Amino acid sequence: MEPGNFADALIEAVRRKQSQVVVGLDPRLERLPAELRPRVDDRADPAAAADAIMAFNRAVVDAVADHAVAVKPQIAFYEQWGCEGMRAYSDSLSYARGRGLLTIGDVKRSDIASTAEAYAAAHLGSADASAAPDFVADAVTVNPYLGSDGVQPFLAAAAARGRGVFMLVKTSNPSSAELQDLDCGGMPLYERVAGLVAQWGEAWRGENGYSLLGAVVGATYPGELARLRALMSHAPFLVPGFGAQGGGVEDVLGAFDERGEGAIVNSSRGIIFAWQRELYASSYGEERWRDAVRAAAADMQERIWRATH
Repeated sequence: MEPGNFADALIEAVRRKQSQVVVGLDPRLERLPAELRPRVDDRADPAAAADAIMAFNRAVVDAVADHAVAVKPQIAFYEQWGCEGMRAYSDSLSYARGRGLLTIGDVKRSDIASTAEAYAAAHLGSADASAAPDFVADAVTVNPYLGSDGVQPFLAAAAARGRGVFMLVKTSNPSSAELQDLDCGGMPLYERVAGLVAQWGEAWRGENGYSLLGAVVGATYPGELARLRALMSHAPFLVPGFGAQGGGVEDVLGAFDERGEGAIVNSSRGIIFAWQRELYASSYGEERWRDAVRAAAADMQERIWRATH
């Protein structure tokens, strides 16, 4: 992306495609289609694993490019294969950008200020464009646990490079309540974090009113979505937990504003392994796995758009 405001670019992409879909690129080798699995029979061969992941991700990106606004590779599925895996991560980002998709690096980084600056340079680019671009995405996820020290370097890098940041607020995993729901002065901790998102993001709002600082709020907590939308009225939401984790269309509606904007919804396994789901298995089967992926993305796009407009 050229320097500008990420939220404006995101909203423009949503309007142009009439889609709020993000596809998570979370490749699991044991679930790849048979045509790719022979390449990774030997788990001691990271290069073979990376080649299989790249082939799979490129096919997925081709299948969803007309129906999604962004892809979100979860870096853990690449880091486990060492340098070869990170080659696949970089290739996946580059290929998706080439197909006109926004990219969200699901890296959940944070640290003390000097270290956060290095993380931000690696994943968002440095202000002077001197950092290596291999792992740079249009936006990244960050963990707020270290406070403003660990977040402000990402905001500065994002503002300088026209990129975005999604801060963890209320995540979709079942045990999130162990910390995120703790009482914090009469309100749960996640609401306190939401207040910080609103505060820290105010200086970075674009022409459409939304900030480059967004929030990760899970579809598995629909009761909290509307409350958090009210608390963070200018933050774009990244909503995980749709599909395989149990979230449905009705569960995500609270994330959107009155125009049906302000949120994008992620599905990973439910789309990239769609041919393994009962809904698509009988119609496509493994031989037509690419068509199943495309159909799942198109179905999600249509269902959410129709419900919000």
